[in-house]
Amino acid sequence: MKTYFPTLEKVERKWHVIDLAGKNLGRAATEIARILTGKIKPEFTPNIDVGDFVVVVNADKFTVTGNKLVEKEYRRHSGYPGGLKSINLKDLIKKYPERAIKFAVMGMLPKNKLRPDRMKRLKVYTTATHPHQAQNPVEKNLE
Repeated sequence: MKTYFPTLEKVERKWHVIDLAGKNLGRAATEIARILTGKIKPEFTPNIDVGDFVVVVNADKFTVTGNKLVEKEYRRHSGYPGGLKSINLKDLIKKYPERAIKFAVMGMLPKNKLRPDRMKRLKVYTTATHPHQAQNPVEKNLE
């Protein structure tokens, strides 16, 4: 019996909707990363992208534990002298709540050439409605 290797033509992608209202950011991000990589499927192969689409709703209503709202910083540098910019999680949630979700999920995905394509399949919305009803998404309840 030969080993089965999935091909991109045979990959069937489903849509999952995750509601983050009252959910912990880190625990939700790990589950989202598992769905994007395809580890929840029996045909998972590390070098082929077999993951599904994920729609995250209520992105501004997640919770974090401890003092992460004040102490967690997101930093970037422009490359020029004095070009360091930083923002803490509380301010990031006020300005761009969807970026906090994307940063958390991106940090939990494998650092390889498949990561940008997997991140394109993550759709984040701050309200409970989303424009992907036509894809018949499956509601995921994170417990």
